[in-house]
Amino acid sequence: MASIGIIANPQSGKDIRRLVSYATTIDNNEKVNICKRIVLAAYGIGVEKAVFMPDTFTMGYSVQYQLEDDKMPCCRIEVLDFNFEATMADTVQAAAMMEEMGLGCVVVLGGDGTSRAAAKSLKKTPMLSISTGTNNVYPAMMEGTVAGMAAAAAAMMDDPYSVCIHDKRIQVFVNGKYRDMALIDAVISDDEFAGAKAIWDPVKMKHIIVSRCHPASIGFSAVPGAYRIVEDSDPFGFAVALGEGGIPVRAPIAAGILTPMSIRESRELPLGEAYTVVAERPCMIALDGEREVKLFPGDRADFVISGDGPWRVLPRKALSKAQQLGMFRD
Repeated sequence: MASIGIIANPQSGKDIRRLVSYATTIDNNEKVNICKRIVLAAYGIGVEKAVFMPDTFTMGYSVQYQLEDDKMPCCRIEVLDFNFEATMADTVQAAAMMEEMGLGCVVVLGGDGTSRAAAKSLKKTPMLSISTGTNNVYPAMMEGTVAGMAAAAAAMMDDPYSVCIHDKRIQVFVNGKYRDMALIDAVISDDEFAGAKAIWDPVKMKHIIVSRCHPASIGFSAVPGAYRIVEDSDPFGFAVALGEGGIPVRAPIAAGILTPMSIRESRELPLGEAYTVVAERPCMIALDGEREVKLFPGDRADFVISGDGPWRVLPRKALSKAQQLGMFRD
């Protein structure tokens, strides 16, 4: 039985960066509409079951009841049963349960942080990320119908990895012990406290380590991206140290705003090679835009690019193969 999972984060796109930029806002009602289009399109290709993460906005049930009220033919809709906390832990747990269930593909609605949380648990299950968050380098802006078709196509293929890319990730070690990971960027800033989870003050940023970067991205990876482009398929990452007297660049670290920055040092990071920073004062490591790890003076942080990130579905490639396989024929 072909099945997909849907993780829709009701908190995505609501952090402090909304107050300091002009980012797109997608409210939860629109997220429900996107999910309806995903489910209907997946059913049209042949998916028989869609499994939702539970959340405070009850998106899964809203999709189910609204489609029933509209008398739309649809696949079976289920909502995972666990005590959710309205935190990132819900996404991590839901993704782990979906992988254990053997779902064919998991669609994630959110920003970089939501995709990062899902990627912590999705080791084998293909993931398709749709942008509904603030910084959206990893997820793509995508019509829900296209996302539903692509997810269904991947779920129904004998070899779904043939339409995926095996993404890189950034592993973070503190004093030799693994602490966390990021999909796109890890930023060391002179913040002493987490406060609002989202990092936004460019003056406090000291180091940026990226798995990929491009000036077309909105967020902190755009800073090294304004200096050098690293693609998702390149077998290396990149790191920059920021500070006065370096090479001046302007980068869109927030929507609508190009911020002047100065790159003091830069370095290509082959897979498996560490970029090391020893903290001179209390500071924070932000992972995909959110403060997660605190460093104390003398702590050693190692950032290692690895090639064992999530399997990300490439929608156009998935739908091209679906057409070749005859999935669009009655």
